[in-house]
This record gives sequence, C-alpha cells and structure tokens, in this order.
Amino acid sequence: MSDSPIEFKGSAFTLSVLYMKSSDLEAVKQQLAIKIKQAPQFFNMAPLVINVARLNDPAFDFAALKAMLTSLQLIPVGISGASDEQKGPAKAAGFACLSESKTANTVPEQEHTQIRYERVEVPVEVEVPVQKPSQVLRQNLRSGQQFYARDSDLVIIGTVSNGAEVIADGSIHIYGSLRGRAIAGAKGDDSAKIFAQKIEAELVSINGHYWTSEQIDKSFYKSPGCIALDGDKLTLTKLEV
Repeated sequence: MSDSPIEFKGSAFTLSVLYMKSSDLEAVKQQLAIKIKQAPQFFNMAPLVINVARLNDPAFDFAALKAMLTSLQLIPVGISGASDEQKGPAKAAGFACLSESKTANTVPEQEHTQIRYERVEVPVEVEVPVQKPSQVLRQNLRSGQQFYARDSDLVIIGTVSNGAEVIADGSIHIYGSLRGRAIAGAKGDDSAKIFAQKIEAELVSINGHYWTSEQIDKSFYKSPGCIALDGDKLTLTKLEV
C-alpha cells in the first residue's frame, strides 16, 4: 500500500461553457451581466470554461478576459477551441487548455454571446457508453449537494432544494419538488426529459439548452410537469394527476 498523501484519478465534471464570438470584452461583459441577473444564485462563483474557437485573434488579451470574469464573481477554469497561437498566451494568463466533448453543439449564428450547460472533459480513457438501469435516490437534496447519474436515468423520491443540483445522462424523474437545478441529457441525448411533481426550478437544462426560473411559464409554478426538447427549444407540458 502506498503511503503517498495524494492520488490522481481521471474524472469528468459538468461545467458552464461560455462561447465567445467577439473579442470586445466590454460587450461580452454586458451580455454576461444580463445572464447573471437572470439567475444570480446559479452564476455566483460558478466555474466557467471559455470557448474561443471563433476568435480569430492570436493577440487576444487572455489576462484581461480572466480579470473581467473574476470581476463578475465567475471562476475561469480553462479555455477550449484555442488555436496553437492562442494556447501560449492563455496558459501564461493562468488558463488550462481543455478538449471539448464530442457531444458539444455548435453555436447559433444569431447570438453574440452564449452560455451553454454541457460536458467538458479531458479524455483519459476510451469508453463505450452503456445505458445502465435507472438510479433511484430516496432522499431530499439540500443546498450545495449534487448527484450525477452517469449513463442512466435518475429517479428521485424527495425534494431537490434551492442550490442543489441533479444531473443525468438520461431523463430525470422527481417525485417531489424541483426547486434547484436539473440537467438531463448531459451527454447529448435530445430525447431526455425532466419530470417533476412540483416545478419551482432555479434552472432546467436538456442537452445544453436551458431555462432559468424567470423563463419558466408561471402557470406551471408548483404544478406537475414534463420538460422536453423540441428541436432547439425547450417545451413544458402539464402532467395529468
């Protein structure tokens, strides 16, 4: 047995990804401020990966980008989509250079700045995805708690409190109140759905498409519903009980 006080293991985490289509940091900051105002609890001290694939600017100021994100109470973790010329300055500014999951979607042309909730990882091994039986969680999730159902659906018999987060590569079924965040189809499953007995969510997301609480139809508040993806738009329908 090793006496080493540390151990390295490969893993993957779900992070927010900021797709930048402009090097105008002031314009980007203004757009981010609008997003943060919509869901302040979700974005406060949130780790963020910045995709710079569309920035054709080898002299882009990554240090200024990092300072801007920090001023908004965001935690810049790394960059993705960087050219060889950009990687040096990015690393010098303290960014890690990451590889995106192959399930990542392209950025719509009409948006100047977009934040998507999706998987970003550095591959450490070749893995064949296998759909597993649904994972069942019989408990309430408190603020700050997170549960991830890898390669399966997730069934929760309990409440997802404000500040809690549940993630599944398949669908999510909540037999209780959804007050926190629910992310389904985390690996790119467009057919994934989110079911809840009471919808009071801070954020819901399916395959990178998300709604914050302000975007959810108030007529569904505290009602049973199903959230699904229709094309590139989320839909919400009531469940008959």
